[in-house]
Amino acid sequence: MKFERIYDITLTLGGDAPVYPGDTPYSREVRSSIEDGSRSNVSVLAMSAHSGTHLDAPRHFIAGAKTLDEFPAERFVVPAHVVNVDGGKCVRAEHLDGVAIERGDAVLFRTRNSTSGLIASGVFSENYVYVSPEAAEACVARGVSLVGLDYLTFDDYHVDGAPTHLALLGNDVLILETINLKDVPAGRYTLACLPLKMKGCEASPVRAVLMR
Repeated sequence: MKFERIYDITLTLGGDAPVYPGDTPYSREVRSSIEDGSRSNVSVLAMSAHSGTHLDAPRHFIAGAKTLDEFPAERFVVPAHVVNVDGGKCVRAEHLDGVAIERGDAVLFRTRNSTSGLIASGVFSENYVYVSPEAAEACVARGVSLVGLDYLTFDDYHVDGAPTHLALLGNDVLILETINLKDVPAGRYTLACLPLKMKGCEASPVRAVLMR
């Protein structure tokens, strides 16, 4: 299959990806280097499972729920809708109005987090556009299989708990966080965002791309 355009919506670890407060930052240690006389270059990585562009599985917030390795690979390659969210402090249920969603599709919300450059600034901000619990419930009602947002978390930083995460993950909807949609027009695409296949893990960094 040939695509006319592929958009890489992944942030660069060790570059433009911000770090959530208290999380383990990405780091790379060179263990051997050809320039220093070794036969090969070998690196050791340290990071959170939630570093950079990543997927959350239900186990992230729900004890005993599914981990990413328990999902089939086809859950990570799906039709997707990029939806513009203009203005306001959060994604609302009405932002889905008029979007021709079919059961199993993904929905990615493009907000000022992307258009202002906030997501690619390398610096965490408490004042980002988040996903309201009502919008999450609307996604569940429409049969969405995956929801993406152009920031590090879906929930309002200033609210206790994680109601949006729970509304989605509690209904087996995967969460794709820390994507950059600045250069992506609204519309329908094919999304690919395959995680590392790690046993029992609640999240994983991904290389996420949109194709059309």
